[in-house]
Amino acid sequence: MRLRCAVLDDFQNVSTEVADWSPLADDVEVVPFTTHFPDEDALATALAEFDIVVTLRERVPFPASLIARLPRLRLLIASGMRNSVIDYAAAEAHGVTVCGTASSSTPPVELTWALLLGLARGIVEESNGLRSGGPWQQTVGADLHGRRLGVLGLGKIGSRVAQVGLAFGMHVSAWSQNLTKEYADEVGVHLAASKEDLLAESDFVSVHLALSDRTRGLLGPAEIALLKPTAYLINTSRAAIVDQDALLGALREGRIAGAGVDVFDVEPLPADHPMRSAPRLLATPHLGYVSRANYATYYGQAVEEIQAYLAGSPVRRLP
Repeated sequence: MRLRCAVLDDFQNVSTEVADWSPLADDVEVVPFTTHFPDEDALATALAEFDIVVTLRERVPFPASLIARLPRLRLLIASGMRNSVIDYAAAEAHGVTVCGTASSSTPPVELTWALLLGLARGIVEESNGLRSGGPWQQTVGADLHGRRLGVLGLGKIGSRVAQVGLAFGMHVSAWSQNLTKEYADEVGVHLAASKEDLLAESDFVSVHLALSDRTRGLLGPAEIALLKPTAYLINTSRAAIVDQDALLGALREGRIAGAGVDVFDVEPLPADHPMRSAPRLLATPHLGYVSRANYATYYGQAVEEIQAYLAGSPVRRLP
């Protein structure tokens, strides 16, 4: 009897298109799910008859309580090589092998700049106006050249965002708890004296930090109040790093020029969530990692990992 493999959150229904699953045809039945399961009960019911689950990033938590309700589960594959929402001890206790995949940092870099440029030049508003017969020219674009870009986090993604800023002729500053002057110099950016100085001096601030106890709520009401009225905040990292109520308040009251957001406290975003109607907000539905090349990697390596598991030699095991 063939094993059954569930592919979660395949919203675009492309998981079986971007990778070749045919090597598994004799051994595994692949079932993509194109809608999100809202809670643990729904997940436990839907996945009860599956031996393998492929999940995207950290969207679906796999706590001990859920793993215990999936007696057939033997292999859990998560895209990326870091996942904070899987209970690894529970997986091991229930005989579940957990594997990850490679993930490129290029797509979130590109989306960061899509949001930043879209905000700075009023792209959505101007395009909508043009297509609907609205006014010819409604906005006055914010310049990038000569302005200051503040990057919170200078890792793989943040450093590349910084380099694009330099290419635009921007002055680039960076800050994080462990960032050294030596590394900032290596990237070619200024090390801000403090988080507060970076926020107060920047015309654009982009968040590129991993979520941890130290970064959760890092930008709260006091920090957002430091931003210039003409400043833009971009967050393609994790929603919990930025206080959502404080950000909404700043947008509604016009205390900042705008924000570009790709991550939210609840995903998918409920229809009545205030982020859907906030002014001065350019928002995308967590597209940072969503590109054809990244998906080909995620699902192509998922196929490899299922093959390796069936051969008794799992690869890219987590944690």
